[in-house]
Amino acid sequence: MRAHQVLPAGSWDAAAQIDSVLIDFDHRHRRRIVLKTEQNADLLIDLPQAVRLRDGDGLAVEGGIVRVRARPEPLLEIHAHDDGELVRIAWHLGNRHLPVQLLGDRIRIRADHVIKEMVEGLGGHVDEIDAPFDPESGAYAGGGGGHHHHHDDHDHHH
Repeated sequence: MRAHQVLPAGSWDAAAQIDSVLIDFDHRHRRRIVLKTEQNADLLIDLPQAVRLRDGDGLAVEGGIVRVRARPEPLLEIHAHDDGELVRIAWHLGNRHLPVQLLGDRIRIRADHVIKEMVEGLGGHVDEIDAPFDPESGAYAGGGGGHHHHHDDHDHHH
């Protein structure tokens, strides 16, 4: 199968889904990559430019749509006693240019024992979890809801 178009989550008919592909955070920023779908089919993502694939996006292929699913990975889920403390922790994470997923009263980051100690030192509480990671795009990620990524991508095959 060859995917040549990304359909943003919520913009496509779920009845058109013929398969899904489970992709971790590192492999969801791509222009071209070969992956195995959950039904064990080869899927070539072959896009005109690199995009940030998000959980729930659809990949248009001949005969239907392959759903993008974010693969669970080791994360730290951070919470605090109050909003002010959580904002202060978020500032420190942003100051280190870490990808973060904001979930209202919680923040998720990739597992890192040094950052865990820093957060605990700032008064935060940290739970080690396995969950899908879908961080914020960032202020410079481009328009279109974070679906554009302006760095050159390299072919990568598995």
